[in-house]
Amino acid sequence: MSARWDRLTAVWGTLMAATLASWAIGTQHGHDHDVRRLATVGVIIVAFAKVHLVGRHFMDLRGAPVLLKIAFTGWVVGVPATLVTIHLLRS
Repeated sequence: MSARWDRLTAVWGTLMAATLASWAIGTQHGHDHDVRRLATVGVIIVAFAKVHLVGRHFMDLRGAPVLLKIAFTGWVVGVPATLVTIHLLRS
């Protein structure tokens, strides 16, 4: 097996673990308002961490031009930051 497949298999395993983590965060928060707010923030962060992994490893952005990498990373950081800010200000 090549090093590329080993890397992709490790990333896939990380994505599966992140999926289970976000499921656990999203379903085990109880009825406390503050805990639900933090659980939502946690799920958003895990989701965009997964987006970053998929983009870098499965959409081949690792070898993309630098400006595209910067734009993608900016989007992956900016969108969840905006969502979390809106969520925390509104709830």
